Amino acid sequence: MNRAVSSPLTFRQDLADFWRFLRHPDLRRSPGRRAGSSLTSDWRPGVSFGRLLAWAALLWAINAVLFGPLSLMVAQKLGAEHRLDAEHVPVLIAVLWAPVVEELLFRYGMRRPAQAWWMVPLAIVLVSHPLSPVGWIMLVAVLLMACRPLRRGRISRGHWARGWRREYVRAYGLVYHGVALVFAAVHLHNFFFDKTTLWLLPFLVLPQWVTGLVLGWMRTRRGIGASMALHSLFNAGPVLIILLTLHFFPGSA
Repeated sequence: MNRAVSSPLTFRQDLADFWRFLRHPDLRRSPGRRAGSSLTSDWRPGVSFGRLLAWAALLWAINAVLFGPLSLMVAQKLGAEHRLDAEHVPVLIAVLWAPVVEELLFRYGMRRPAQAWWMVPLAIVLVSHPLSPVGWIMLVAVLLMACRPLRRGRISRGHWARGWRREYVRAYGLVYHGVALVFAAVHLHNFFFDKTTLWLLPFLVLPQWVTGLVLGWMRTRRGIGASMALHSLFNAGPVLIILLTLHFFPGSA
């Protein structure tokens, strides 16, 4: 018997699916991806580098043209300064540590809520130990635990568990948008403030909010490995620009 194989979505179809997902988030996977062990369904990205680059480029363009200038204008009005020292960019943290740890903290539990109770506290600890020996040991341990295949029987056994899963599916839209908002809000910690005008603060983190929306969609449709890869690639763009600027125009930072 011949099995029909789903063709990969084009980028235009990806965009259309993302737009639908914004309005009605659901837990469907992209065509060709199916439930299974966490190693296959969650950690294998299942998306080409070219597609990840296309999404990263779209986010760079949106943030550079629209949200970035607006965020900068609000920062100037609030007297906010970024904590990042442009002359000492933590490259490894930006392109490796932060994408992995932040995806574990914010988006790993979106598809695996039964594991979020231990993943979120451990990821919070990892945030406070970037690149330290203890942090690396903990990160490896957390990743090994997260990669363990799930046993459906243990998660879905019993009337209460089935009811809980059903309610989670129904409330997934709130989960998705709530995670994106919390992800953006946490990035307010990246700024020092001279004064605080509460209603202006959300405008400072609009780039993180829209990025979080795309990462949440990517995590849902293609797994945590794909969202980590996109997060890393997205962070690498600004880091590369800063490094090139410092190399060719020393002191401009």
